[in-house]
Amino acid sequence: MALTWRFLALTVLAGVPVALRPHWTTIAVMIGVLLIAGLLDWLLSPSPLRVGLQRTPGPRIRLGGETHAVLTVRNEGKRTLRLTVRDAWAPSAGAAASGPESTRFSAQLRRDESHEHRTALTPTRRGLLRADRVTLRSRTLVGLVARQRSIEVPASITVLPPFHSRRHLQSKLRRMRELEGRTAVMLKGAGTEFDSLREYVRGDDVRAIDWRATARAQEIMVRTYRPERDRRVIIVLDSSRLSARRVGDGTAFDAAIESGLLLAGLAAGSGDRVDVLAADARVRAHAGPLGRQAPMDTLMHTLTPVFPELLEPDWEDIAASVLRLTSHRSLVVLVTALDTPTLTEDLLPVLPLLTRRHTVAIASVADPVLEEMREGRYSTTQAYRAAAAERELLESRSLIHALSGLGVHSVHESPENLPPALADLYIALKASGRM
Repeated sequence: MALTWRFLALTVLAGVPVALRPHWTTIAVMIGVLLIAGLLDWLLSPSPLRVGLQRTPGPRIRLGGETHAVLTVRNEGKRTLRLTVRDAWAPSAGAAASGPESTRFSAQLRRDESHEHRTALTPTRRGLLRADRVTLRSRTLVGLVARQRSIEVPASITVLPPFHSRRHLQSKLRRMRELEGRTAVMLKGAGTEFDSLREYVRGDDVRAIDWRATARAQEIMVRTYRPERDRRVIIVLDSSRLSARRVGDGTAFDAAIESGLLLAGLAAGSGDRVDVLAADARVRAHAGPLGRQAPMDTLMHTLTPVFPELLEPDWEDIAASVLRLTSHRSLVVLVTALDTPTLTEDLLPVLPLLTRRHTVAIASVADPVLEEMREGRYSTTQAYRAAAAERELLESRSLIHALSGLGVHSVHESPENLPPALADLYIALKASGRM
């Protein structure tokens, strides 16, 4: 039962006789009138149980986009329904609070009549967006008291990662196409694909001279190479507590997803096979192997429901999972945090297992707040903060230097710059034939 403003107005009117003749009999009579009027109106209200409800969710979107959901209300009873409906969604759905596409609306339905209402949604969080209950209020024409009922109507909308770094994908792919043969490049050493022969020009490496071709052509000929295709790239996204920290407008794991999506799109578009793992104490998601024909939506759907958990990463299990994926030399990219205790105690002992068989790179998110903290030194508090920020930055640089001594490539950039920087590292490794 729900009381309406009309019942409140009737209560105010009932107070007039009490004010004119303040006696207990007058009070008792007015209370009785109110109770009888409310009970009769409640009994005459059609039951909201005789209402058919159906939700039709809109299309999946990327975070930051707009979508909608359509709620269909059908009168399955014999009496006319006067309904006030609330189409509830989670707060992260960003449902419109007012306007024609808000969550609240009114409808008057005759027998077997239906009504469709569209609710505008602007989600503020990626993942599977589930609908809440639908609340119905049924009243009579008088409208003193309403019957209320909340009903579960399951529906969900998939909100994919925003993939802001997509704007870098085409330019990186153009660089790879130039590298692979549209503009032939000279590369030396094993691990590259032979492309063609051409005449020697001053500045060419003499080690690239093909003496047999030179003897046949009576001119000095050199071999040109291009980066190998159909290589294996394994991307590991750390979803442990280290990725739950806030960096910029999101978490470190959001930046890791952006970096993984761009690198996977670039590697797959370049002809390599890509595997993406999201792991902490266990492997929580695996997509791959993704090739040139595999759409990015497959990877997005795999990563959408994964959120950081307050668990320690099990690097031994992660390394074992990587080694099980392939026995051929591959590029293994670990997107994690430069946390000194974790790297020293957990990751460093297993790095030799990976570097022995694969090329390993570590990508980490730099907190832009640290750069701001180190600049302000106008008070005692700011000086202490600047010293703490400077120490944190020095530890990060020290870790990167130590990793380079182990043959591990490192990328440490802000959330906006990490995806293109990681893509540039992949292109550099591809160009030098070190994959």
